[in-house]
Amino acid sequence: MSTQSLQMMAVDFGASSGRVVTGHFDGERLSIQEVHRFDNEPVQLGGRLHWDFLRLFHELKQGVVKAKQQLGRTPASIAVDTWGVDYGLVDPQGRLIGNPCHYRDLRSEPAMQEALKLITESELYARTGIQSSSINTVYQLFAEEHLRIDQNASDWRMLFMPDLFHYYLSGVMASEYTIASTSGLLDPMKREWNMPVLDALSLPHSLFNPIVMPGTRLGALRSDICGELSVDAMPVIAASGHDTAAAVASIPASDSRYAFISSGTWSLMGIELDEPILTERSRQLLFSNEGGAEGKIRMLKNIMGLWLLQECRRTWAMEGTQLSYAELTELAQHAPVNSSYVDAGDAVFLPPGGMPQRIQEYCRTSGQPVPQSRPEIIRCILESLAFKYRQTLSEIEELTGEHLEHIYMVGGGIQNRLLCQLTANVTGRTVIAGPVEATSIGNLMMQAKAHGEVKNLSEIREVVRQSFPPETYVPEDADQWEERYRQYYRRVVLQQMKN
Repeated sequence: MSTQSLQMMAVDFGASSGRVVTGHFDGERLSIQEVHRFDNEPVQLGGRLHWDFLRLFHELKQGVVKAKQQLGRTPASIAVDTWGVDYGLVDPQGRLIGNPCHYRDLRSEPAMQEALKLITESELYARTGIQSSSINTVYQLFAEEHLRIDQNASDWRMLFMPDLFHYYLSGVMASEYTIASTSGLLDPMKREWNMPVLDALSLPHSLFNPIVMPGTRLGALRSDICGELSVDAMPVIAASGHDTAAAVASIPASDSRYAFISSGTWSLMGIELDEPILTERSRQLLFSNEGGAEGKIRMLKNIMGLWLLQECRRTWAMEGTQLSYAELTELAQHAPVNSSYVDAGDAVFLPPGGMPQRIQEYCRTSGQPVPQSRPEIIRCILESLAFKYRQTLSEIEELTGEHLEHIYMVGGGIQNRLLCQLTANVTGRTVIAGPVEATSIGNLMMQAKAHGEVKNLSEIREVVRQSFPPETYVPEDADQWEERYRQYYRRVVLQQMKN
C-alpha cells in the first residue's frame, strides 16, 4: 500500500435518501466524514412514479462544493453509486428524455407478462442469472414500447442511474459492470450484454453502452461544472456503481467463505463466488447472480428488508405518531412473545402505503394470530426478517455445498442491534456487524484502488478492518430459536409451497 495521503468524495444515492461523504486515506486507514445529506423522494406525476433526477443532480453539486470546503481543496476524485435496475434515456444531443421512472412504478408488471411470452423465465435466468421481478430493467425497457417501434428512438442511449450521473459529470457514456449486472440483460459468464435476450425482446442494441469494470477512470469533471462550482477538474471514476456491490467490497472479512447481508431498505443476502450458479434449482430458490468488484459474482437474494419497518413508521407518522427508529426498536424489545410471521420476500409488501394493515392481513389470511399493537407488529417484522435470513442461509449452503460459519452484516440496518442479535440467535452463526457506512466506504476504497493506492480486494478489506472495527454477536438460546424457526417454516414456507 502507498503512504500517499488521498482525499476523495463518494456520492451515495439510496432509495430514500442521499449523502455525500469525503474520505481521507493515509495508506493504512480510511477516515470518512459526511458533508451533505438530503432526501430522495419519488414524485407521482401523470400516472407514473419518477425519480427527481434534476433535484438529485443539484444536491450532488451542492455536495461537491461542501466537500471542497471541508477538505480545503478539490477532492482527488468523485464516484457515484445508487440502487439497481433504474435508468435514464438520453437523446443524441445528450439531453435527458424525461425523469427516470421509479422501480416501484406499476408499468412493469403487465410488460413482464408480455415479455415472458417471448422468452421464458427459465431461459432468461439461464442466460442472465437474474431472478425475474417486475422491477428488473429488462421489463422496464420492454414497457417502453416506443423503444421497439419508434425509429426516432434508435439514436437514444440508456444509462443506469450511476452511469447517468457520471455522464453528466464527465461527458463519458459507459455502463459499469456491477450496476449493469442487475438488469437481467447481461451475460454473467462473459460479463457483457446478452445479445440473444436483446433480440428476443426487440430491444435495439444501440441503446447500450460499453461495459467497464469497477475502478475505471471515465474522464475529468466537465469544464462547465468546474466553472460553476469553482473546483478543479477532478477524475470521475466508475467505482462500484451498484450500492450493494460497493457495500460488499467493504466487508471486513479475513476468511474467504462467509454469507453476507447488506442491510437497509432492502436486505441483500448472499455469497461471493468466482462464477455464477445458473441452475434451475437456484432459479426456483429466487437467487440472482450480480456483479461484484474484480469481476466477482454476488449470488444473492433480495429480501424486503427494513422497508417493512420504514413504511410502518411512515404510516404511523401520518396517523399523528412520530417514532424514531430507536423508539421502534425499544417498543419491539418489550413486546410480548411473537407467534406471527410474514414472508419478507413476498411481493405483496413491495408497493408503499398501508404496511401495518397489510402485515395484519397477511397473518389473518395465513391462519396466524394477528398482531394488534405497534410493538407486536414491529417484533413480527424483525423476527420474520431473521427467520428469512435463516431460510436463505440454508438455501445458500444447499446450492454451494458449503457450511458457512460466519455472517457479515453491513449497512445502516446494523444500527438495529436487536435485528443483529436476532439474526445470530436464529441462524446459530456468529454475526460480524460493520461498517455502517459500508456503501460509501466501498465506493471510496474502489476509488483508492483506481488511484493505485491499494492493489486488490484483499487489501481493501484489510484497510476496512483496521479503520472500522466490527461488532460481534454470538448466538443465544439456540434450542428456543430452533423450535420457533420450525414454527415459522410451517406457517410461512410450507404454506407458500401449498399455494
